[in-house]
Parts: sequence; structure tokens; C-alpha cells
Amino acid sequence: MAKAIFLDRDGVINRYPGDFKYVQSSKEFKFLPGVKTALNLLVKKGYKLFVISNQAGVGKGLYSQVVLDNITATMQKALLIHGVRFDGVYYCTHREEENCACRKPRTGLVKKALKDFAKSGKKITLKQSYFVGDTLRDIETGRASGLKAILIFSGKEKLKNKENWHIKPDQTFSNLREVAKAVP
Repeated sequence: MAKAIFLDRDGVINRYPGDFKYVQSSKEFKFLPGVKTALNLLVKKGYKLFVISNQAGVGKGLYSQVVLDNITATMQKALLIHGVRFDGVYYCTHREEENCACRKPRTGLVKKALKDFAKSGKKITLKQSYFVGDTLRDIETGRASGLKAILIFSGKEKLKNKENWHIKPDQTFSNLREVAKAVP
């Protein structure tokens, strides 16, 4: 059995582009400080790494699937230099009104990642795995998937909104570096 970290992308790995905005090119993709080191530490701790992200800009026609693939390839190439390789990158490119099963907070992408990983002959143990995100939608996805849900404040959500949260994370941290140091 393997343990895993499921990560949202924007606001966790790279700079959050802002509400209703999208990273639309490799040039606009900027790693958050310390993310490469944090991901390397998680790999050294034995975690399998997966990206689970809504990227509705494709469905809205703001950028193409080819552009999204190029952004992903650029991200992965930069991380390989630091000894980090994602075990899977999964995007929902649908618009919210399409009501698909893969758009977070639904669990379709996590289920697909688990199923794909199982094809390698291994399984992920959910009890030792985490979903790390910067929105309450990520927390909902993690909880509904049976994962420990960690909210970080390097993207959209802010600690000052805590009283208005409709769901509580298992843990909160300022950024992914803190998560990487804290998880066993």
C-alpha cells in the first residue's frame, strides 16, 4: 500500500491567478516560493503525488487543451530537475454548468487517479493520504474521497474567513512547505 498527496494546482503549486482568472500560458505559470523543495521532501517521505485541478478555462474557450498540456509539461519538466515526478495529473476542463462527475468538489478525478494507480499493481491507502488545496471546494473533495483534508493559505482562501466556512479542514497551514514538514 502506498500513501499519497493529492494537490490542487493554482494557489498550491503555482501562484493563484485571482478570482475568475486563469493561468493561460506557460509564461503565466509561476511556482510559489518553496514548492519545489516541499514536493521533493514529500517524495522523500514516500508519498505518491497527484494533481487534481479544475481548469474550466478550456471549456470556456479561453485557452486550448494543447495550451493546458504545454503548461503541464513545463511544470513537470521544472520539477524533474528537483527530483519530483507526479504520479498523475488530472484536470476537469468542463464548465460548472455542465454538472460533470469530475469537477471538484465531486470526486471523479480522485477516483480516476486511484483506479489508474491500481493498474500498476499497487493501491493507495486513504487513511495515510491527504488532499491539499487552497479552497473549501478542495476540502470537500478531500473529505468526500476519504482523505485527510488540508487547507493552505497561499491561494484563494484566507484564515480571516474561518467563521464563515461551511466545512472545516483537518489541518491548516500557510503554504505547502509547512505541509511537507508536518506530514509524517
